[in-house]
Amino acid sequence: MSPIPGSGLAKGLAVTLRTMTRKSVTDQYPDTQPDLPPRTRGVIGLFEENCTVCMLCARECPDWCIYIDSHKETVPPAAPGGRERSRNVLDRFAIDFALCMYCGICIEVCPFDALFWSPEFEYAETDIHELTHERDKLRDWMWTVPAPPALDPAAEEPKEIAAARKTAEKLAAAQTQPPSPSENGPGAAGQPGATSASAPEGGSGAAGQPGSGPTPPSEGGPGPAGQPGPTSPSAPEDGPGATPQAKPTDPQGGES
Repeated sequence: MSPIPGSGLAKGLAVTLRTMTRKSVTDQYPDTQPDLPPRTRGVIGLFEENCTVCMLCARECPDWCIYIDSHKETVPPAAPGGRERSRNVLDRFAIDFALCMYCGICIEVCPFDALFWSPEFEYAETDIHELTHERDKLRDWMWTVPAPPALDPAAEEPKEIAAARKTAEKLAAAQTQPPSPSENGPGAAGQPGATSASAPEGGSGAAGQPGSGPTPPSEGGPGPAGQPGPTSPSAPEDGPGATPQAKPTDPQGGES
């Protein structure tokens, strides 16, 4: 069956009439800004404080559109007697967006998180030479970088956060724990303190308790109560302080 002449035109007009009755969804840019995805690749923002002038981003850029200049400064030692150190100071950081192909390699290879994607896209210029933006402009774009998305609730906790949390818990536990009594300080309520290890052997013990033992008598001194002291072995046998002894008697009747 051959199609009716003009049926295609009628179908097209019917689609147009149906669309005319619907509400318009066109965003009136620039009065209404578009709602861009969070990972939109607009421009590259620079966080200058994290940049160490390692030149890794400039070397890895396939278009060679990153220009970096720097100089070295000597840092005095942090402590007396220390050694001076040298550090790189950033002088210029520029990106030529007329050459950039927005591959993101410079952002991925930066080891210190100094480069970020910004959803900003309104940087058109009438002159191509003005598309080379210096670090001041790149720093202004840094404040338009959106916050990173939240982690998945079922994701594993990052190692850095877990280590920091454990350290904080240990410090909190150490602060709340009461200090232990000193070794020679007073004991608990109603109990005498510990006896010092350096106390003399025959001295008095803790409060209300006798000493560890009697003092051994000195050689030649008096012994305990009711007992004579031992004779000093170093006393001379015939000296003035020696005790006279009876001489043995001869069995035949005479003294020897």
